[in-house]
Amino acid sequence: MQDLLTGMIADLARPLGTMRGVVTLAITIVGLLLVVAGSLARTMVPLRALTALSNVVLLVAAALAEHPTSVLLYLVLIPVNGYRLLEIMRLARRVEKASAERDTLGVWLKPYMKRRRLPAGTVLFHKGDLADALYLLVEGELEFVEAGRLHPVGQLFGEISFFSADRARTLTARCRTDCLVLSMAGSMFTQLYFQDPKFALQISRLITQRLSADVARLEQRVRTLESPAAAG
Repeated sequence: MQDLLTGMIADLARPLGTMRGVVTLAITIVGLLLVVAGSLARTMVPLRALTALSNVVLLVAAALAEHPTSVLLYLVLIPVNGYRLLEIMRLARRVEKASAERDTLGVWLKPYMKRRRLPAGTVLFHKGDLADALYLLVEGELEFVEAGRLHPVGQLFGEISFFSADRARTLTARCRTDCLVLSMAGSMFTQLYFQDPKFALQISRLITQRLSADVARLEQRVRTLESPAAAG
């Protein structure tokens, strides 16, 4: 892209004495400033928005400069960056809605997940495996073998391993019955996590809720073991 911009500016320098040349050069400078502003953006929404806007401005400049290669380039880049911007904005709206409704189940992630029907006995992952996906149980009974407990239908699982030092699974997940599971690749999860701070915050809330529930279960077990009836 840098070579194309250099060539376009060189083309502008020749007719700079004309009003059209001056206007085109001014528009090009505005477009370049938007490119710089986009590169300095800290989050994905302003970055994509500024990049898409710079593509539009530079397309106008390329058309005025009669630089067909640059025109073709920006005609390709505009829909690509526009689509990515809309995708990020849709995610942001889903996250805001989930946050407002205190929905920490993960159902709002469905549009980014793939359906998988699994027969009884299927092991999604073993303890110690590298975390490469997160899941949402839609139907069926799924158990965490080492903990001896079932996972609730309609809730995410497998996300905590992404935040451990070695990204290793801490439990084995196995289908006790036929299950319908939604899955998201780890690469997609990482992309969503880093491109939208609100998504990261919502996932952090989900993990906190999950860990708090685990602590509450452990405390209940300790109280049960320490009760007089258990001691007797």
